[in-house]
Amino acid sequence: MSNLLYIIAVILIIGWILGFFVYSAGGLIHILLVIAIIAILIRVIRGGKAV
Repeated sequence: MSNLLYIIAVILIIGWILGFFVYSAGGLIHILLVIAIIAILIRVIRGGKAV
């Protein structure tokens, strides 16, 4: 489950970066970034192992 959480966070960060530089979707891009950061923080707090 934690690996899936990490993968989703990475995908959201990549989506944010692409959206920030390619598209102008406004607040949606920043919401994706916040969700990705929260997912990474949850993984770090729970002490997930690095793959």
